[in-house]
Amino acid sequence: MNLAKVLGHATSTVKHSSMDGWRLLVVQMIDAAGGPDAEPLLAIDNMGGRKGDTVLLTSDGNAVADMLGRKDSPVRWAVLGIAD
Repeated sequence: MNLAKVLGHATSTVKHSSMDGWRLLVVQMIDAAGGPDAEPLLAIDNMGGRKGDTVLLTSDGNAVADMLGRKDSPVRWAVLGIAD
C-alpha cells in the first residue's frame, strides 16, 4: 500500500469493460515528507477522492480483482481509502 496525492481525474471514452462505472484519478505517490515519490499514475476510485486529497492505494492484484468482481482486468492501482 502507498500514499498518494490526487492531482485530478481522467476521462476515457474507450476503456476495458471491467472499468465501466469506475472513476479514474490521476495520482502522485508521496514520500514520508509529503513530496513526490514517482511519476503520476492512474488509479480506479469509488471512495470519492478529490483533487488535493491524500489517498491510500493498493497494487495488489487479488484486491483489485475482488473490487472489480473479475480477474481479467488490466487495472493495477486502486484507491482503498482517503486519509484524514
